[in-house]
Amino acid sequence: MNIRHAILAATATVGFSGAAHAQAVKNIVLVHGAFADGSGWKGVYEELTSRGYHVSIVQNPLTSFDDDVAATNRVLARQDGPTILVGHSYGGSVITQAGGSNKVVGLVYVAAFAPEVGTSTLDQYAEVAPPPNFVPEETADGFAFLNKQKFKAGFAADTSEEVGAFLRDSQVPVAMAALKAKIAFAAFKSKPSWAVVATEDGAIDPKLLRSTAHRIGAITTEVKGSHVVFLTQPKAVADVIDQAAKGALTTKPHAAAAK
Repeated sequence: MNIRHAILAATATVGFSGAAHAQAVKNIVLVHGAFADGSGWKGVYEELTSRGYHVSIVQNPLTSFDDDVAATNRVLARQDGPTILVGHSYGGSVITQAGGSNKVVGLVYVAAFAPEVGTSTLDQYAEVAPPPNFVPEETADGFAFLNKQKFKAGFAADTSEEVGAFLRDSQVPVAMAALKAKIAFAAFKSKPSWAVVATEDGAIDPKLLRSTAHRIGAITTEVKGSHVVFLTQPKAVADVIDQAAKGALTTKPHAAAAK
């Protein structure tokens, strides 16, 4: 092989290696939040699988924070390589702790909480109170449903009447103890993060979403949508997850988050 051919071969090898590196993260794990189940991720799932990703959806029992972290860890254990871990709402608290897995290389927070170590999901509301139409109602055994009359306005304002009614009537109650559980590990301190701010969120004030994203040093995208932005704007949410998958291996955690 002459020198010119050797250079061309080396260039081709580097180019191929670089392309492979850019596409190295192919596994996505989606984690839902309170009052819902994993089926709401269907649109995001379809977007991502059409782009070649291997997507898994966690079904959180919502019976305790430890149970939900364990459910997420079971799905992470099934991944065959680097993984992007995505959480919606309370699912953001779950991925903050479960994101310590060595398979997780990046985190995506979708209209989500991201508590610091020693704080809980509900503690986040001390910074900015929940909007007026977000009204959990606790049952005698310590679980909570959302108020039926205010459900759509607080949780899914940009869905159709039919979809909103179905979400209301199929809501999954969450153990209040899960929302009060203190985080023991904050994965965003050691792994790069991305955040989707739902600008019309009726469950977590967008001001809190923005300040949370800033605090953890997340690369932030604002999307016009309700708290269920992943359901109503699946392409926009999938685009952010796609960005995370392509950038996680070359993006460092924000210095402020690591403190």
